Amino acid sequence: MSHILIVEDEPVIRGALRKLLERHDHSVAEADSVEQARENNLNQFDLIISDLRLPGEPGTKMIDAAGTTPVLIMTSYASLRSAVDAMRQGAVDYIPKPFDHDEMLLAVDRVLKEGRLNRGNRALRRDIERSFPVHNMVGESEVMQELRHRISRVGPTNTPVLIMGEAGTGKELTARALHENSERTSGPMVSVQCAAIPRNLQITELFGDDDNPGRIEEADGGTLFLDEIGELASEVQSRLLTLLTHHEIHRQGSLSPRKVDVRILASSQLDLPTRVAEGAFRQDLYYRLNVMELTLPPLRERGNDLDSLADALLSRGVEKLNRPGLSFTESARQAMHNYSWPGNVRELENVIERAIILSEEDGIGPAQLGLNPNRTPQRVSRASLDPSEDLSLEDYFTRFVMENQDSMTETELAQKLGISRKSLWERRQRLGIPRKKGAARR
Repeated sequence: MSHILIVEDEPVIRGALRKLLERHDHSVAEADSVEQARENNLNQFDLIISDLRLPGEPGTKMIDAAGTTPVLIMTSYASLRSAVDAMRQGAVDYIPKPFDHDEMLLAVDRVLKEGRLNRGNRALRRDIERSFPVHNMVGESEVMQELRHRISRVGPTNTPVLIMGEAGTGKELTARALHENSERTSGPMVSVQCAAIPRNLQITELFGDDDNPGRIEEADGGTLFLDEIGELASEVQSRLLTLLTHHEIHRQGSLSPRKVDVRILASSQLDLPTRVAEGAFRQDLYYRLNVMELTLPPLRERGNDLDSLADALLSRGVEKLNRPGLSFTESARQAMHNYSWPGNVRELENVIERAIILSEEDGIGPAQLGLNPNRTPQRVSRASLDPSEDLSLEDYFTRFVMENQDSMTETELAQKLGISRKSLWERRQRLGIPRKKGAARR
């Protein structure tokens, strides 16, 4: 739903335009002059429709005042010159009065559609650095066939979906599949890595402030994917519940509600029912989100999918790294089947990319994969650490975090390790290193 400001000094015309827009599901505010319009935060509107001739300053003054908000000019003094002048000053369109209802609605829809396209482009630019490899729906195992069937059934609806699974199983890729199977596919899909946002910035990042829209508004008309939703603070959870219940939000510091049309998809590798029982996650929000639950299988439960996934990732990797002609030896395939893959498909992708880089011959063998089927990550106590020990990468990570988490924030730990906050959080989960209660966060 779009938020539109009408600036018109004639009450009859202003009222008629308001009713027309509200009948088409737009939220409308009014002002009778540029001066009164400026009393609003103009950045909160998706469109401003202003008369050209107003008491005091002319309607074209709204163009500079509106900033990035588009302004549609209307006037009863229709002439080529006035139209050209308004467009030169930055108006997005020009409508003569008395306006035709259909013509006005077409102009409004066009401007708003361009705005949604711009939001989608911003979301796309955010995703440009991400990789969405072919392993999304590769595999014919029974669990993957059932997953695809459920996506085909729930995808076309607006039902919230909770996607559960271990790290690296493809939760974001599943969310994208749901979006692309929906009627919102022409709208933006905005992905938010909740674990990567410091708690004191979560409200502003998601809901925006007086000057800037948040990620939720970026997703208006499309899909919002909240990855690791269990990491959100309680106040943010409360605001999300309002969004799911009333389809509206409040920007930080604003008392005015904004209607938004978004579909919510969320993911977690945490045990959310347990967090609900512990009071760490709102029960009412959990039930609102968990209308449909999709549980992604770990790679070790996908049977022969491992071979097809490995072949698909190898094909993609050799193209990316310009190493044509590589293939797996039978002993390499056996080594992959003997390994438990605690990092799931993401780990498989990383292992294969490393093997492509290390391979000097056409056949990739177990040595290039570097897998040890007898070793799994273990919890390491502080007392068991020996500084002279030849530590693996996982043991080094565990040791560093345990020795420094009392004196460093999560951001500082991630920076020292050269990884993102999200990667730090995922490795904590995989290696069983809980974040201590009361530890500083920023």
